[in-house]
Amino acid sequence: MNHFTKLPAVLLLEDGTVFYGKAAGKIGTTTGEICFNTGMTGYQEIFTDPSYFGQIMVATNAHIGNYGINNEEIESEQIQIAGLVCKNYNIAYSRKQADESIQDYFQEQNIVGISDVDTRQLVRHIRDKGAMNAIISSEILDIEELKAKLAEVPSMDGLELSSQVSTKETYTFGNENATYRVAVLDLGVKKNILRNFDDRDVYAKVYPAKTSFEEMEKDFAPSGYFISNGPGDPAAMPYAIDTVKKILETDKPLFGICLGHQLLALANDIPTKKMFNGHRGLNHPVKNVIIDHCEVTSQNHGFGVVQEAVKASDKVEVTHVNLNDNSVEGIRVKGKNAFSVQYHPESSPGPHDSRYLFDDFINLMKK
Repeated sequence: MNHFTKLPAVLLLEDGTVFYGKAAGKIGTTTGEICFNTGMTGYQEIFTDPSYFGQIMVATNAHIGNYGINNEEIESEQIQIAGLVCKNYNIAYSRKQADESIQDYFQEQNIVGISDVDTRQLVRHIRDKGAMNAIISSEILDIEELKAKLAEVPSMDGLELSSQVSTKETYTFGNENATYRVAVLDLGVKKNILRNFDDRDVYAKVYPAKTSFEEMEKDFAPSGYFISNGPGDPAAMPYAIDTVKKILETDKPLFGICLGHQLLALANDIPTKKMFNGHRGLNHPVKNVIIDHCEVTSQNHGFGVVQEAVKASDKVEVTHVNLNDNSVEGIRVKGKNAFSVQYHPESSPGPHDSRYLFDDFINLMKK
């Protein structure tokens, strides 16, 4: 057993609430917006999902690290979460396919965490009080000193983060002789989205967040455009909203997921808002109101589109609604080949109920 697990650590929330626990990962200090994910599996995919950049993740599942780390189960090239809070941090693991322990993985990538926390109490607190900034430390245990450091952390509201997690260089994914060519605007794309395209005879070219529409069109002449998921506040991304507007003018097929959904709404004059808690988990019920069908979905977002504005809009219509809180989970643009969903049909991890959305996008390109 690693001796680091015995060192004390502290978690301080913005509202002054303090939790004591034990150090997990690298000894150090980290800050970010605290949020929780209710998924019972897939911790590694969560760690490496760029949409979680800048966030401290509370795992509601009691055991984290118990099946180790497998280098193939990543959604991006490095850990994206700012820190981890969990109940049981399992350094010993049991799985033949695993390459290393969670402790080795966190130390290699300089990730600070805290374990032995009553995560049920913590999650109930966040549920009642809403998402807020927090600080974890296993090197500073003085609460006043931590409060001073935490006061310097900016709110997620108004924060542009996609350009920080996006690829710096253009790259391709899939078979270059595939039937369809899709330009992917990378705002924090997950690898499993690209795998889903590859499975459907799509050759994808992935572009940095601030690439213009003209550059993608001239360079690749794609059959369609994909606007990816990603972190931060969509309203702080005028460059991406402008790109989406220009794609809509061409009427080439456009598909957006998560942040891409929010940007499609903003491009049609529908505002977005920071949610009280957001949706993060693998079992959110969503109704497709077009075909009157329910699907269980994987979700991860802290911002959403303003429901009243969608309903009042003459440009878009609602395609999907969340059955827990009636929030808008999908839209399509009237008279255009453009649609988007707030949740994650590539669902890695999670149910595969929504994979048909990739097929819908392919069908638009077929036409």
